[in-house]
Amino acid sequence: MLKLCGFALSNYYNKVKMVLLEKGVPFEESFAYPSQDEAFLARSPLGKVPFFETAQGPLCESQPMIEYLEALHPERPVYSRDPFIAAKQRELIVFLELHLELVARELYPQAFFGGTVSESAQARVRKRLERHITAFRQVAKFDPYLAGGEFSAADCAAFVHLPVIGLATQQIYGSDLLIEHGIDWKGYVKTIGERPSAQRVTADRKAYIAQQAKR
Repeated sequence: MLKLCGFALSNYYNKVKMVLLEKGVPFEESFAYPSQDEAFLARSPLGKVPFFETAQGPLCESQPMIEYLEALHPERPVYSRDPFIAAKQRELIVFLELHLELVARELYPQAFFGGTVSESAQARVRKRLERHITAFRQVAKFDPYLAGGEFSAADCAAFVHLPVIGLATQQIYGSDLLIEHGIDWKGYVKTIGERPSAQRVTADRKAYIAQQAKR
């Protein structure tokens, strides 16, 4: 059986997990935390999560993992059958992860983990985010799904990434930059959150947080 390795606080882990649940693919979960241990690097060369353990070997990076699932189980697609719409759905994932989440990630040490991000870095990140959010608004429809009328893998990505980006900017700048620039991600996430896959991911994430708090 396919094994998903990582932990329930990781937004990229939850993105892949949500796709697995949407497609109805049987899988096991195996707790794994980022590591530079030699044995870990043999499965995930950068020491990151998530990654798959498959009968053919390990597979890392969340987007190739999703593309693998789509090719392996095409009977329940997470992309449109229309090639152009499917390409637009993938385009949105790139915007979310490369142009928004990866940029906002520089704020996370101070926003979530008690670290410090310099004022110059905060200003640089804000400038990039504001430009990228404006661009994202041009391609995202939220009608009702991210790419329009069809639920897709882009919604799995948006469901896990947008709240983190919004909260990080709120913590650092005193203002949620997504909302400030006209993206009602809270209403959208509430809609997606009604799906059983999203409810499972959310429940498992909250259980993980509660478990860590007890420790």
